[in-house]
Amino acid sequence: MMTFKRIFTYLLLFITGSVFSAKNSFAQTNPFITDMYTADPSAHVWADGRLYVYASHDIAPARGCDLMDQYHVFSTDDMVHWKDHGEILRASQVAWGRPEGGFMWAPDCAYKNGTYYFYFPHPSDTKWNDSWKIGVATSKSPASGFKVQGYIKGLESMIDPCVFVDDDGQAYFYYGGGGTCKGGRLKDNMTEIDGEMKNMEGLKDFHEASWVHKRNGVYYLSYSDNHDVAGKHNQMQYATSKNPLGPWTYQGVFMDPTDSFTNHGSIVQFKGQWYSFYHTSELSHQDWLRSVCVDKLYYNADGTIQKVVQTSGIKK
Repeated sequence: MMTFKRIFTYLLLFITGSVFSAKNSFAQTNPFITDMYTADPSAHVWADGRLYVYASHDIAPARGCDLMDQYHVFSTDDMVHWKDHGEILRASQVAWGRPEGGFMWAPDCAYKNGTYYFYFPHPSDTKWNDSWKIGVATSKSPASGFKVQGYIKGLESMIDPCVFVDDDGQAYFYYGGGGTCKGGRLKDNMTEIDGEMKNMEGLKDFHEASWVHKRNGVYYLSYSDNHDVAGKHNQMQYATSKNPLGPWTYQGVFMDPTDSFTNHGSIVQFKGQWYSFYHTSELSHQDWLRSVCVDKLYYNADGTIQKVVQTSGIKK
């Protein structure tokens, strides 16, 4: 016969276990996409209320990052069930692109006046490192029907486009690489720079992967650095400003290195909770076969970002 103490103990475990399950079941395990290799997640919440992730695609077998191709879009309305909307673009559809294809690196997407704009870096010549262009594809749908319209004229050969649309509808374009991060205004057509691009001043140890979001009137520019210590690589750092083009005030590291040689991600608010998207190599254990992940992100009372707690293979 069970004693009252044992019954009480089992009841307590059941209750607390149920509470834990309810609290932590909002998302699947990390990585949250496991049927293909994905990297560089660009997350946005559109007017339909869903959260969309635009991701690059690592193609097996691993061979550096020259094979990257075939962008996919994933979406969710509950952070539990993810829908793969399928491929939206590949190198062979880029008429001005590198003849050998590949090199479809970290993308971004923006929405304005009924049109979705998909931005992607791609070389235009066999000498890929000297011929990067930022292509633009458009669609009336967030996850299908994208057609390449050309590329943004007048830019340097750099990568990692990020487009931030402010509350007043003004869009800003950022990109970089090799220690340089630049930003500028976009014209209303979302395909041309309005004026000159300027260096983003105040960043510390910038490498690549710029991302801009806004919270409580403060602009946040996050990016990956050049950290390379004891087999651990990119950290994610950030800076803040009262102006979308800076100057920026350096704030520090908000994500430690993952198990991958690179990191690249985005920060977005969804249904009242902020999230940090990033990638790891947990599924493949190879640097160039990566997988997208997501964890909650929290702010301190003064607006600074708390260090993101990376979760792996567990309910969050």
